[in-house]
Amino acid sequence: MLTPLGWGTAAVSALLYAAGWWLGYPEPAVLAVAGLAAVAAAALWTLPRPRLDVRREIAPTKVERGEPAVGVLHVTNKGRGVRGLSAQETIRAGAGATSVAVDIPRLRPGGNRTVTYRLPTDRRGEIPVGPLRLVRADPLRLARRAREYGAPEVLLVRPKTVRLALLPSGRAYHLEGPTSDRSPAGTATFHALREYVIGDELRHVHWKSSARTGTLMVRQLVDASLPTTTVVLEARPGSWPEPDDFELAVDAAASVAAGAASASFPVRILTGNGRLADTRGGPDDVEVLLDRLTAVRTEEGPQSTVDAVRRVRAGGSLVVVTNGAAELGRIASVRSRFDRVVVLRVRPPGPAAAPPGVQLVDFADLDGLAESWRRLGSVR
Repeated sequence: MLTPLGWGTAAVSALLYAAGWWLGYPEPAVLAVAGLAAVAAAALWTLPRPRLDVRREIAPTKVERGEPAVGVLHVTNKGRGVRGLSAQETIRAGAGATSVAVDIPRLRPGGNRTVTYRLPTDRRGEIPVGPLRLVRADPLRLARRAREYGAPEVLLVRPKTVRLALLPSGRAYHLEGPTSDRSPAGTATFHALREYVIGDELRHVHWKSSARTGTLMVRQLVDASLPTTTVVLEARPGSWPEPDDFELAVDAAASVAAGAASASFPVRILTGNGRLADTRGGPDDVEVLLDRLTAVRTEEGPQSTVDAVRRVRAGGSLVVVTNGAAELGRIASVRSRFDRVVVLRVRPPGPAAAPPGVQLVDFADLDGLAESWRRLGSVR
């Protein structure tokens, strides 16, 4: 298609030709023909479609917010020599889309290039990257034609976390741990099937699955008596006038959940819209929890966070992540249902008195949360 300069050249050339013909002067007509010829040549210059094969990689595919990530493009020319190209990578982060300029050198027939560029990771979420938009223009910039290449890939920018230890809930639990096949009698429940390893008891072999897969499979049991860490995230839009405060709240919720799951304890995450995640505990569950929190957004829910808590099974620790204007009295009303209740307030306007049985932590960043959390762990 013609650029604004190309359309202007064509319009001026047409006017010159008409004026020269009307007034009987050949010089303007010659200039007009030259201008129209230049516009036509520019359109023909950009008409051929480059035969390119574009393969995209994202490394790594999952990062914490603020960590570096790069896109890698492998471009192969399967046609004639290509020049006069500029490239832009489309990145849809948040509500809009941005473009990153990518420098692709001249490609000879059969040639290939590998180009690396940085991706924005300052915002949490699933960020589609691509397709690559190649723009071919003539030397006079009278015409340009844009084409898209390569399938999009997704970069997952997850919440930023800080290492937090599991809070003691005041309850005793079995020393073998939550994923042991030797859970105490009466508390063992089925969790999953896994391959047999030396030392497993034969009474736990699942013979039907073993016959179907051709591999000896055993039942993996969990100790159902282990205390669950329930993380409640306030997600109503009116509670977070500052988007950065909500991002910090999500980071705090992710840190608490990841710490409990890393210690192989069950974790559930709630918002006013209901249950966001419910895991048994273990290193693999950390990935699940972080992925679920990646997509969480502020939105009105059918119930408040406290109402959501009333619907879950009692016991274990309750951690509420909220804003500075938290309704501490309502949170204290569910205190009797849990062994321990902690309220994390993001950048509160001032100090507040914690209701009986509720521990209050005010923080302005993750480092402050980690320091307060360490002190909290020493208090039973």
